[in-house]
Amino acid sequence: MTTETFIINELKKFLEKNEISDISIILQKPKDKKFGDYAANIALQLARHLHKKPFDIAKDIFASITVDTRYISKVEIAGAGFINFFSSNDYLFQQLDLLIKQGEKFGYTESGKGKRAQIEFVSANPTGPLTIGHGRQAVLGDTIARLLEMIGYNVTREYYFNNAGRQMRILGDSIRFRYMELIGEKIYFPDDHYQGKYIIDIARSVLEKHGKDVDIEDTSFFAKIGEENIFDDIKKTVKRLGFFFDVFYNEKSLYETGKIDSVVKELGKKGLTKEEDGALWFITTKLGFEQDRVLIKSTGEPTYRLPDMAYHIEKVKRGFDLIIDIFGADHIATFPDVLAAVKALGYDTEKIKVLIHQFVTLTEKGEKVKMSTRKANFVTLDELMDEVGVDVTRFFFLMRHMNAHLNFDLALAKTQSDENPVFYIQYAHARICSISELAVEKGIEIKDDCDLTRLTMPEEINLIKYLINFPTLIEAAALNFEPHRLTNYLFETASLFHKFYTVCRVLTDDPTLSKARLSLINAVRIILANGLRILGISAPDHM
Repeated sequence: MTTETFIINELKKFLEKNEISDISIILQKPKDKKFGDYAANIALQLARHLHKKPFDIAKDIFASITVDTRYISKVEIAGAGFINFFSSNDYLFQQLDLLIKQGEKFGYTESGKGKRAQIEFVSANPTGPLTIGHGRQAVLGDTIARLLEMIGYNVTREYYFNNAGRQMRILGDSIRFRYMELIGEKIYFPDDHYQGKYIIDIARSVLEKHGKDVDIEDTSFFAKIGEENIFDDIKKTVKRLGFFFDVFYNEKSLYETGKIDSVVKELGKKGLTKEEDGALWFITTKLGFEQDRVLIKSTGEPTYRLPDMAYHIEKVKRGFDLIIDIFGADHIATFPDVLAAVKALGYDTEKIKVLIHQFVTLTEKGEKVKMSTRKANFVTLDELMDEVGVDVTRFFFLMRHMNAHLNFDLALAKTQSDENPVFYIQYAHARICSISELAVEKGIEIKDDCDLTRLTMPEEINLIKYLINFPTLIEAAALNFEPHRLTNYLFETASLFHKFYTVCRVLTDDPTLSKARLSLINAVRIILANGLRILGISAPDHM
């Protein structure tokens, strides 16, 4: 049992005694340690039920609480009726010992055991290399998957592969024009086509492999080669970033299996489609929206909403307990239409969670670097990793809440000092490894009978309290889909370690104290390593 669970159980006893069932017990962690480790405002909540002053209710609750020193050392009433609880050191040492013994497994929980989650992210059309905008989504998706796996979910990472439609035709024509240019043809290259160097490289590979014996009017031929080349590069970039996709779901299959036609037919049966101006419309105004949406253009080409509807219906049918879509901010006005159609056709959309991330601005020498896939004025994800490394790339993409715009500071990212949060955290891990190696050289061994009760300094106690909160932090970050909580937690862990190390010498003339402190910093190392592993970042032994 945790201290938090013990406190909640004690407060529940008071509620049961007074036959109150509609009160939620909320424990907060005061920033000022003089107010304890946990604070409850339950007395204020009960005032309207018991018709008494909160302070008087707090005194009644206080009198009913059993102070079990295995979990809490004392209870106090503060202010107008807040009840403050102080964790016992016995509990802290017990949890610290558990942390050390569990090692790499510390932080795993089972709240998601037996459940299946599917996360779709990146899903970029194979028309160009992954940019830093795709990079933020890639790292967010993979890290959320890792967090869900930490709480027991079986996770499927999925890439929705779209190799049809206008964008692919433009890609094919872009390569075709560059190929014609290479064989000496005079061409006009349209402004709205893809103009990156990668297009020229693909065209050159066509010339090297096929020579001049190519039908220069066959756009589909060039599109197919472009798709294969670009998608192969996308896979390599993702692998370099430290993960892989379990499933590549091809949009074409939705057409080939009749699933697109089925959606149109079923929406029509429910009176949710109409023909107007030669186009087929989804009558979303019947579902509470301000305006209707085009499903099939007058040209006969579907809008992207239609295959997305069919795709999400298939996701639901595949039996996942949790379905997560990670989109950029440009999707914020469109995904509601898709979910509305899925729901209107009788499918459960409650299990579908759509996460929207804001865009990334890359600054270099104080100037904003513009990105445009077609104009080729962009920074690829591989170029960014070349510049700052994989670890820094992943961490910086996760530092801010996904709802916040991210300014990626290249100068800071390349800095190898305490100003760089990645360096700061990794250095703490490396320093602990060095101290542990020095202890071995001095013949100091940590054994099972290490006396953790020797850890009594405020810096030691504060560090222990923070470390043992790791599983709770992981659970919250996973269930709220907020990996930035972990980056913040690791930075604070490193900060608390550095404060401890400044005040508390680890290797002392007192062997018992030295062993206790070595155990403590080993616990810090475990937390830093476990946390960095979830973030997909290395934990170096030396720096």
